[in-house]
Amino acid sequence: MIELPYSLVIEATDEPDFFGFYSPDLEGFTGIGHSVEDCLYQAKWGMQEFLQIMAERDMAIPPRNEDPTVLITNTRRDSARQRVPVRTSPRLAHPEQAADFAKEVIELPADSDR
Repeated sequence: MIELPYSLVIEATDEPDFFGFYSPDLEGFTGIGHSVEDCLYQAKWGMQEFLQIMAERDMAIPPRNEDPTVLITNTRRDSARQRVPVRTSPRLAHPEQAADFAKEVIELPADSDR
């Protein structure tokens, strides 16, 4: 069983070891991983940290999704806009390693160089 408090979308890219993810239930929550499993791990712990930061900043926390889903899809090329993760703070990806964690999304036109 996948234990996530919110739904998750994992997007595969052209690179075999680079995936992006976000939660449609938790605005602003995004991240990156090197595999689907890594994205699930990053999302599980990242959502906890994200909610903690929201609480510290007195931001409204959305209710848990009682029936969260995980969708794995290819990155959409026909979209008018691209999602670009922005690394905003370091966090622990695994107990032994520090990794950057994307918490915001910048919307860029699809034809952007970035």
